[in-house]
Amino acid sequence: MRDQLEPIWDRIRTEMRRDVADFKFHIWLDPLELAGVERETLFVRAPDHIRTWVRDRYLPIVREAAARGYSPDAVIQIVDEQWQPDEARSAPADTEAPLTNLNPKYTFEQFVIGKGSRFAHAAALSVAELPGQAYNPLFIHGRPGLGKTHLLHAIGNYVQRYGSGLSVRYATVEQFTNEFVDAVRARDTQSFKERFRGVDVLLLDDVQFLADKARTEEELFHTFNELHDSGRQLVMTSDRSPSELQAVADRLGERFGSGLVVAVEPPDFHVRRAILEKRARLDSVEASPDLVAEIAGRVTTSVRALEAALIQVVAYASLRGEAPTPDIARKLLDKLGPDRRSQKPTVEEVLTATASLYGLTSKEIVARDRRPLVAQARKVAIYLSRELTDKSLPEIGRRLGNRDHSTILAAVRSLSGDIERDSDLAQAVDKLKRQLAAPA
Repeated sequence: MRDQLEPIWDRIRTEMRRDVADFKFHIWLDPLELAGVERETLFVRAPDHIRTWVRDRYLPIVREAAARGYSPDAVIQIVDEQWQPDEARSAPADTEAPLTNLNPKYTFEQFVIGKGSRFAHAAALSVAELPGQAYNPLFIHGRPGLGKTHLLHAIGNYVQRYGSGLSVRYATVEQFTNEFVDAVRARDTQSFKERFRGVDVLLLDDVQFLADKARTEEELFHTFNELHDSGRQLVMTSDRSPSELQAVADRLGERFGSGLVVAVEPPDFHVRRAILEKRARLDSVEASPDLVAEIAGRVTTSVRALEAALIQVVAYASLRGEAPTPDIARKLLDKLGPDRRSQKPTVEEVLTATASLYGLTSKEIVARDRRPLVAQARKVAIYLSRELTDKSLPEIGRRLGNRDHSTILAAVRSLSGDIERDSDLAQAVDKLKRQLAAPA
């Protein structure tokens, strides 16, 4: 069995090394090993101290590498070190997980409340206690990595435990879209509707990615209406408020904002320290008060970045056979530099990266130049600025040659269609996305 697995994993490892820096590869991906294969599903073992982080942040990289090195339809399951190949047919992914997709670790008890998240936490708890009665819909927005997804899962876990049999479904908008597209292709939309319209609580993550998906927006519009009109609960998250979702259909944006809209703000130092202390207890990680204070003082952008920094320091110290110390934290975090997981790229950075890929200058892209190569590079820069930055369409237009809102929106929609038809263009855009916003 091992002789059969090693060539497959060697190809996948080679692909993964192309997508991340050597340092990150050695800490997070090198310890992984292929434990078993069943048709298109690859079971990948991960050590305890990195498993959660690999599953939460590196799964897309492993999946993409497997698609290139094994099969375009590859499915990745991250398993523990005790998992054996004969467990494949009864793996958790084939039983309870697809019904809810909830992470059992994300509960209200594990959420550290701070000044910037108190209102969102209280609203989420009220919804969990009284689905369809407290606030419906509930819309939670804020920068990536501040705990929005945690609150969604906490609602779902609470309802499953105390909701007297109420049904729950969690999905990202990407999952909702993919399932809908698959249903349309299979000419079986009825089963899709039953999965999403037949639940008592629907939790949708990252609704900002609905932009320019007309058929998905239409389906979600009807799903929203059916659930809301029948008194069932909807909770959504986004990196921006409903009023700022300018590329989402107006009627859908209005419904998103028709209930309670709450924001999640970055945590202060005391909350960051409490988050690290709780994370260390949950993961049985050795973290002294001085180490916690050092990391909490240095990493200020998001909860996700904070937990990542702790895991990186502990993993780095473990690989060196040392105890994690404030000194190691200082050296490692200085070496890593600014946190790119939670710090969004600027429009200027998107422009520079796009210009480099196309062999142009930033000035050429923003100029009134209609040459095909320049025009395509410009559309790519506009599209990625909309996808990866927190700037509005008018602001993106101003920074890319003082173009108006309608021109920017047309470019985004045009490139979305081009990507679907042109696989080479799709790969180029994906490469830029990973370069500008790759997980650390």
